[in-house]
Amino acid sequence: MPVNNLSFSFKFANQIKLSILVLLSVLMISCETVRYYSQAARGHLSLVFDRENIQRLLARPDIPAELRDKFNQVLLIRQYAVEELGLPVEDNYSTYVDVGREHAIWNVFAAAEFSANPVNWCYPIAGCVSYRGYFTEAGAARYARDLEADGFDVYIGGIDAYSTLGWFEDSLLSTVIERADYQLAGLIFHELAHQIVYLPGDTSFNESFATSVEREGIRRWLRRGNDGEKIIAAEANILRQQQFVELVTDYRDRFGSLYKSDLLDEEKREGKAQLQEDLRQSYRDLKRDWNGYDGYDNWFSQSLNNAQLATVSSYNELVPYFNDLLIQSDNNLDLFFEKVRSVANLDRSDREERLQDYL
Repeated sequence: MPVNNLSFSFKFANQIKLSILVLLSVLMISCETVRYYSQAARGHLSLVFDRENIQRLLARPDIPAELRDKFNQVLLIRQYAVEELGLPVEDNYSTYVDVGREHAIWNVFAAAEFSANPVNWCYPIAGCVSYRGYFTEAGAARYARDLEADGFDVYIGGIDAYSTLGWFEDSLLSTVIERADYQLAGLIFHELAHQIVYLPGDTSFNESFATSVEREGIRRWLRRGNDGEKIIAAEANILRQQQFVELVTDYRDRFGSLYKSDLLDEEKREGKAQLQEDLRQSYRDLKRDWNGYDGYDNWFSQSLNNAQLATVSSYNELVPYFNDLLIQSDNNLDLFFEKVRSVANLDRSDREERLQDYL
C-alpha cells in the first residue's frame, strides 16, 4: 500500500508534538528515559507516516472484500459513536495502518515479589501508570530482564491498540481488524471514552470508566441491528470476561493477605506457589460452566505472578461503580458523563474516599 495519504503539514505538526514529548524526557536528565521516549516517538511516528485514509482505500478496486467490509463497518461505528453515544470521534479511526506485526506495542508490568500492587511509571501528559510500553517486543524483553534482575515479578502483555488521549488522531490498526464487528465497536468506544474523562496517574479510574462505556456501547450497538444471535454471543462474552475478572481479583486479594502476614519469606513463597495452582484449578472449574470456551487458556498458562494479576485488577476494579453510576443516570450517557466528570473533578483525597466507600 502507499506510504500515506496525509499532507506534509499534518505530518509536520505531529512531528512537532512528538518532539515536544521527547524534549520533556531529555529535561528529566536520564539516559534510560531519553532512550525510552525516543523509541516511543519513533514508533508512533511510524504509524503516523503509514496511515491511509479509509475513504480513499474504499475507492480502490483492489481492496479485498473482507477488508472492505471491515472498513465500512468502522465508518458505521464512528457515526454511531458520535450520534448515539456522544463520543468525541472527530477524525479518529478515519485512517488505517498495516503495522506488519502481531501487536501494536508491548507493555511491561512489574510488581514486588511480595506485593499485589503494581509498580508505576510517570510520563508527561499521561501521568503515572502501571505499565511501560515498547514498540518492539525485543525492547520490552530487555527492560523486563532488567526488572527481573532487580527481583521484581514481571509480565509482558501484547497490546493491539492504544489511545493518544486526543494528542493525535488515532488510527484503525491491522492488529484489530480481524475482530468480530461488535468487538471492534467496543474497542473504538473504549479508546474514545478516554477523551471524555482521563485522570493522569489513575489507571483504575480511567480503564474502568472506559470499560463501562465499551460494554454499554456494545449492548446498544448490537440492539440497533436486532440480531439476536450476535447479542447472545456478545453477552456471553461479556459475562465470561466479568467472571474472569472476578476470579482474578478475588485471588489478588488472597495474595495480598498472604504478603501482609507475619510468615517468613520462604513460607510466603510456598503460599504464593500454592495460590497460583489454586487459581489455575479454579479457572478449570469455571471453564466447565463455559462449555469448553478456552479464550483465557494462554493467560492462565503463564506464571500468574503479581505483575500479571495486577493487569486485570487495576484495569477493572471500578467497573461496577461506573455501571451503578450509569443506572443512577437512567442510562442517559450525557448525564452519566457529567456525573463521571464531577467525580473526576473532586480533590484526589475526596475522590479516593468516595470510591473506597463504594468498594
